[in-house]
Amino acid sequence: MVFSSLTFLQCFLPLCLLAYFLVPKTWRNGALFVFSLLFYAWGEPVYVVLMLFSTALDYTCGQMVERHRGQRGAKIALLVSVCVNFSLLGVFKYSDFLIGTVNSIFDAALPLPNLPLPIGISFYTFQTMSYTIDVYRGEAKAQKNIINFGAYVTLFPQLIAGPIVRYQTVADELEHWDCTADLFAEGVKRFVCGVGKKVLLANNIGLLWEAASAQTAPTVLTAWLGVIAYGFQLYFDFSGYSDMAIGLGRMLGFRFLENFNYPFLADSITDFWRRWHISMGTWFRDYVYIPLGGNRGGLAKQLRNIAIVWLLTGFWHGASWNFVLWGVYFGVLLVLEKLFLLRLLKKLPAALRHIYALTLVTISWTLFAFTDISKGLAWLKAMFSGTLFDSGNLYLLLTYGAMLVICTLAATPLGKRCYEKITTRLGQRTLTVVDCCGLLCVLTMSMAYLVSGSYNPFLYFRF
Repeated sequence: MVFSSLTFLQCFLPLCLLAYFLVPKTWRNGALFVFSLLFYAWGEPVYVVLMLFSTALDYTCGQMVERHRGQRGAKIALLVSVCVNFSLLGVFKYSDFLIGTVNSIFDAALPLPNLPLPIGISFYTFQTMSYTIDVYRGEAKAQKNIINFGAYVTLFPQLIAGPIVRYQTVADELEHWDCTADLFAEGVKRFVCGVGKKVLLANNIGLLWEAASAQTAPTVLTAWLGVIAYGFQLYFDFSGYSDMAIGLGRMLGFRFLENFNYPFLADSITDFWRRWHISMGTWFRDYVYIPLGGNRGGLAKQLRNIAIVWLLTGFWHGASWNFVLWGVYFGVLLVLEKLFLLRLLKKLPAALRHIYALTLVTISWTLFAFTDISKGLAWLKAMFSGTLFDSGNLYLLLTYGAMLVICTLAATPLGKRCYEKITTRLGQRTLTVVDCCGLLCVLTMSMAYLVSGSYNPFLYFRF
């Protein structure tokens, strides 16, 4: 089940909210736990057992860490949590990849497990590990109530694709529930905006990528149009989902941190990764980069740490060599920026810095979109050589040109700034009416699209 589905919008969400607000406050985490398990079980009933096991494991490890703080038992509990979580991730996500690699290198014929990938396992294993680590570091208190902890682990708004929510972000809200009418209204607004991003923008611009990628010998213009469309689709798909998650969280009384900050306005690769998938970046920073030494110990160690982080980041995204290459690509760029490129970029006009960042990010999508590296490299070659354009390009531009312009504008804060200027001139009552009408329009258009259209992929399901 995804948020941008009629089943979720018309059935699951209304029933969940009704039950959540009708039960006594002391039962709300329990109701949330049950509905989160139902949400997950809708698509993968078998793997609910895996999630319950992960919940019980990390709850127990957290208690052991707290009980034996400063002693050997705390370190053992931490190691058990980290090792078991990584083992689960390794078995279900990477076993086929590793065995296939061994077969290729040694010409072996080891059987592949072919285990289905549990949805969202990359996200919730990171969350549960961060909980145990934070308890061990003394940055969070162990949760005594297993139902409250279960509600945190299975929290359906961010379960499938993040943002990665650390326990300390929602610890107080799990214990002291406080959902005001204003917070709920903010949540509704954010959720509907996210639905619009996903359904009206990501799905429609994704059709351009579908049309372009179906061509066996794309022209230079088609290759660029296609990969730009893929970048927009990925951004509006994922940021839209993050908006929906943040909105649902507020509707339920939780304040999740932001996950995107207009990444296409970046003027360097370093700046881009401060703006894109912020929760993942901060997780790797706090639990990998800093423990490795961070920027301490000299430039050589700092560059080594950046390289390790980005190798792991690429591998985290998927069990395929294209993701590893994608991670190495950004790792090299970030190392080069750290060494000298950032100093050179500061001397350039803002427009050139912006073009530099967008060009390199756009090139990276060719590695990200194709699990077959040879196809990705062939597409990259098509972007820089061959026929410049043909009559098919005119068709694509006429069909999707307006959507490209809309997506370009939507990826900037222009709309937000215009809205803020308009709202400052409106009274509260008029503003409420305008907001309601606008949100109703977006929701109606999105639901109409879902009823009439069949193209509704969610790209981050595979992670």
